[in-house]
Parts: sequence; C-alpha cells; structure tokens
Amino acid sequence: MSQFTLITFNCFGVPAPQTGQRLLALAAALDASQATVACLQEVQARPYRALLARACRTFPHSAFEPHVHAPKGGLLTLARQPITATAFTPYRERGQWFSPALADMALAKGVLRTSFACDGQLVVVLNTHLNANYRGDWLTDNAYARVERKQLRQLAELVQAEPADALVLVCGDFNVPRDSALFREFLFDSGLLDPLAGDTQPTYRPLPGIPARYALPIDFALVRAPQGIAITQQSQIIFDQRVRFAQSGAGFLSDHKGLELRIEWGVL
Repeated sequence: MSQFTLITFNCFGVPAPQTGQRLLALAAALDASQATVACLQEVQARPYRALLARACRTFPHSAFEPHVHAPKGGLLTLARQPITATAFTPYRERGQWFSPALADMALAKGVLRTSFACDGQLVVVLNTHLNANYRGDWLTDNAYARVERKQLRQLAELVQAEPADALVLVCGDFNVPRDSALFREFLFDSGLLDPLAGDTQPTYRPLPGIPARYALPIDFALVRAPQGIAITQQSQIIFDQRVRFAQSGAGFLSDHKGLELRIEWGVL
C-alpha cells in the first residue's frame, strides 16, 4: 500500500510580537509529524515564509508564488518529497477594494497547485484560502457569500480540469462552514469527498472581540480518488492545544486548528 499524509493549517502569520515564536513552535510540530506535505495559509510576510522554510528542517522542498510583501494568497506548501510541478491561479473574483475585503485583495488570493509522483501515482495538492465573510452570513444573496460562491466555482473548475487518473487533494481555509449550502454545492460541483462529513467541531477559534458564532468548521482537507484505485482515508483535527514557545511563554499555534489527512491506496 502507498501512503500520503497532508496537514493543512491557517498559521495566522500576521506581523505581531509573538508571531515568530509561534511559527517556530509550528515548525517543530510539523517536523515531529508524519506529514508528506504541509499546506499553510496566512503566511503574511516574506520573512515568515523564509522562517518556516528554514525552520522546518525535515521539509526540504517548498512552493509559493512571490508577491509584494508575502507569498501570493498567503500560501506556502512544504514537502518532504520532491515537487514535480507548481502553479498559482488567482481567483477571478476577489471582492471590492473599498470594503473590508481589502486585506483579501492585498494578498491576491488564489490556489497554489503542487504535484507529486508517489509510487507511480500522480498526486495533486490544491492549497487555498478563500475570502473572509465579514458578516458571518452565508446566504447566497449576501455580498461576501457571492464572492465566496464564485471562488468556490472556480476552485471546482480547477479540480475538474485535473487528469482523471490523479489523486486530487484540496485543502485550506474556505471561510465557509461545513453545513452551508455553499459548501454542499461546491462538493457536488467538484466531485470531492469530505472525510469529516457531518463533523461539527469548529476549526476556527475566535480571538477576543470576535463573536463566538464564528467558531465553525471552515477548514477542510478534501479528496478525489482516481478510478481503479482503492483508497482508505482518515482525517482528524490537530494543533488544538496550547504549546510552550521556544524562548518564553505559551499559547495556541494559531486562531485556527489544523487538519491531518492520511491516505493509503492500492490498485483494485
């Protein structure tokens, strides 16, 4: 049986006094994991991208799209095995400049694609971070939800464009809850499966001042298996406990929790 393990995590890499310490603690946790690939979101400064690439000593390969102040989309993919190809696709719809979506626009959000050859099997990983919904309202007539819907449709197009014989893994911070019509529509359009379907545990931990109603499952690691391949999959929430930082203090690694997806496959 062949194996592939993916970790996805919104690392909250925004400039702040303790960000460097948190990211170093994250690097240690990733090095201690069994992940083949780690997909990170919200790497919001070039020095943090360099810190993570340097500190994750057991992940010698990385992919990102350069941008003005940070990787495009705030996306960074780290890998323990060689990356065979990489590409970044910007979202066509990214909101309005004169709105709270300005931060999303500045990051130039999109989808970071990496591919791998695993025991002769093409594995494609799509790492993404959708626009935030600043109203916490996911009805389709809401302005923020309309942007998310267009991004989800483009993401579904990218999934469908992948070769039929590819094992496709789509992960990241969707900013859309699992029980929303938007997410259900996306799963139908993309043909992806959610290994944690029905799980209501929140993956977002609101910071002080943010309403508790935003504590929802909005981070995902989704799968499309190729025909002729029998796969088993197991997914779990990780990075949900406080940790000690290297120099001083302790805290959570992010305002999000992470997901670990383990896949094994063999020929039918």
